[in-house]
Amino acid sequence: MLGDRIEVLGDFFVITFIKNPGAAFGILKEQTVFFLIVTVVVVSGIVWYMHRVYRTSGPLPPVGLALILGGAIGNFVDRVIYGEVVDFLQFTFGTWVFPIFNLADTGITVGVCLLLLDAVLPFARKDGRKDGDETGREKERQGEERPQFDG
Repeated sequence: MLGDRIEVLGDFFVITFIKNPGAAFGILKEQTVFFLIVTVVVVSGIVWYMHRVYRTSGPLPPVGLALILGGAIGNFVDRVIYGEVVDFLQFTFGTWVFPIFNLADTGITVGVCLLLLDAVLPFARKDGRKDGDETGREKERQGEERPQFDG
């Protein structure tokens, strides 16, 4: 039943059944059609981008994008079937209760974190370049454009 609670690790981790008619933290409630349209656009964009970067990126972007894709599709299915998203994971830190979420939300969050990690960590890149490094082709082009002086 809605609002039922099962304590897993005392008050720290509780499974609580709720339905969220909005987005993260309940914003934009009752905008189901809007979320369905946005999800179709986002999923299409992710599939296109995954196809584009799959062979040229390190391991983090494809995994991050796959997690975001899975989470978006999971929430999409909930919205199509129930008209809202089923959330159930609740964590409490002292007196602060983190908003209840689901596994799809977790996939989206972890996926975004992996993409951010790839953007800031040079060792995650397949081609070994660091931020600001130039590719060999860029170096060649610069060498052609600038005259070389031996003196």
